[in-house]
Amino acid sequence: MAKRRTTTCVDSLEYKIYAAARDNMSLTLYALLCQKTPDQVRQLLNHWTDEDDQKTTPLIIASKNGHDKVVQMLMNFYDVDVEQTGTVKFDGFVIEGASPLWCASGAGHFQVVKLLLDHSADVNCPTSTNSTPLRAACFDGRLDIVKYLILRGADIHIPNKYKNTCLMIACYKGHQDVVKYLLESGADPNSRAHCGATALHFASERGFLQIVKDVVVFKGELLPNDQGMTPLHIAAESSQADVVEYFISRPLCSHLDRIEALELLGASYANDKDNYDIDKCYHYWWLAMHERYKNPEHILQKSLLPPIEAYGNHIESESIEELERIKDNHNAIHMEALVMRERILGENNSEIPHPIVFRGAVFADAARFDRCTALWLRALRLHQRNDRNIAKDLMRFAQVFSQMIHIGVQVQFSLAMEIFDHMLTELNRDLIRTSSPYDTEDEKDFTVELLELNIHTSLYLLSILNLIKQTKSEDFRLCQSVYRFNRFSLRLSETGYSPLHMACDEKTLVDDFHVNDVVRFPGDSLVVLLTKCGANVNAVDANGNSPLHTIVRYNRPISDFLTLHNIIVTLLESGCHSDQANSNGETPMDWSTTGVAEIILRTRRKLSLKCIAARAVKKYKINYKKQIPLTLEDFIAMH
Repeated sequence: MAKRRTTTCVDSLEYKIYAAARDNMSLTLYALLCQKTPDQVRQLLNHWTDEDDQKTTPLIIASKNGHDKVVQMLMNFYDVDVEQTGTVKFDGFVIEGASPLWCASGAGHFQVVKLLLDHSADVNCPTSTNSTPLRAACFDGRLDIVKYLILRGADIHIPNKYKNTCLMIACYKGHQDVVKYLLESGADPNSRAHCGATALHFASERGFLQIVKDVVVFKGELLPNDQGMTPLHIAAESSQADVVEYFISRPLCSHLDRIEALELLGASYANDKDNYDIDKCYHYWWLAMHERYKNPEHILQKSLLPPIEAYGNHIESESIEELERIKDNHNAIHMEALVMRERILGENNSEIPHPIVFRGAVFADAARFDRCTALWLRALRLHQRNDRNIAKDLMRFAQVFSQMIHIGVQVQFSLAMEIFDHMLTELNRDLIRTSSPYDTEDEKDFTVELLELNIHTSLYLLSILNLIKQTKSEDFRLCQSVYRFNRFSLRLSETGYSPLHMACDEKTLVDDFHVNDVVRFPGDSLVVLLTKCGANVNAVDANGNSPLHTIVRYNRPISDFLTLHNIIVTLLESGCHSDQANSNGETPMDWSTTGVAEIILRTRRKLSLKCIAARAVKKYKINYKKQIPLTLEDFIAMH
């Protein structure tokens, strides 16, 4: 295949050819190509064009848009490579490594699919995530294309990189006719995805009862996924009552499974913002309790959990009478639901924290911050214990602490300190993740994004802790953690900023959900905290700028003089070199955007003889490499 280049220049010949293919202008396309040599045509038709976050060739874009005449002309007259791949967007998702056949199948263009296969397109050509054209057609629910692809040799068993099969995606999307055809064609209903889920899990989660029944007819089993959840659990957890009632009516469902499914279904209605219904919650619990006592000689008692502080030490009801007593107590029902879910699913189940977070948010909206933070801390601990990413949990605490401070509610230093300790654990995990090999660029970007979110949240939490500390012991405790934080030597990927740079920059992002009511940058008290706990005041960003370079560009020198003054003085007294040059050879004095910053620098800076000598060596280009100790080489290099 010829090497492809990319362009977005609308005046280029390559773009005009691309636009003609995109817009179904076959005659224009022919006119643009007819006078070109075979080598020129090959190069033009193998050319990628960047547009709308897509990178496609004329054949790919024509196939995606369903322009069968353009596709036919390209293949009949120019023998274009039918296996070329590009990057396309479908339903908001960016698909890399998509072939023309994949695009036509996913977009539902039957005639184009037929043309491409008639010209020997690989019917199983996968994308970069191993998604086949058949999977694309199943996603879109195009039974006609699904049938034709299978007729032409498509393999129904090929999963994508997550081991999700064509049957699974059709079940999840609710395409009953496609599901039935795949099953009749030999699709395995018990094939497992990476997470251990089967087709029944996907159909049950979405509540597609007839699809569930069809899969069961074809020997679909109620197998547990990696969390130990069967399709029955998934249906109950997702508030899919019809599916639950179908499963528990089947003779293979045990008495205990029937009871716990009803309990879990009821609990799902108590802490789900999309399906909240207290009456249904109580109804299913009542049915479950009756099932427990159905046989007086063999009562199925609950295996109760010990009291959990986050849930108000609530103990589950063990009889109809106890259940009746909480019928009109909504708070008790909410707590009962949380305890019940944890008993049935187990604290290691990744689904456990979601309703906890929701109930905590409801308490926050009602200004019940004690209940909110207790629940959110429970969710955070569960996430971190099970090695789940807790970036959102940590940001949630920064937001609620800021909200509390803003309205005058005391934040417990010990609680905020515990949250920051969890942050330190998470940052250490983030650094391990970012240093590990990545499967895809998307995975790399996502990992870096989470790390940088945590760096920002760290500064919010430190600003809050610095604000609420009251005693010397609290200050000492905070400084211990900040010292550990500084030892991570964290950096932002794009700018190369250290946390100290961020604390000095007014452009540092501040979350706008309550946090910006309390936290602001530049922050002089935060700079003092970071520097006294070991932050490198001479660290440089991607452009060689030190934190001092950053603060001297602060554009509010009059209205916020004290902040500017305090930060400059703090940096200089902490050992920052006022004559340190950036990548353009500019010192903070050269880099300053205001006269006020220059005046502060002139009155406060103290050049040592060592610094003066280093600048002289650089100025007169004296050769010093390999003639002095390495530490001195680095010292001279920064001037």
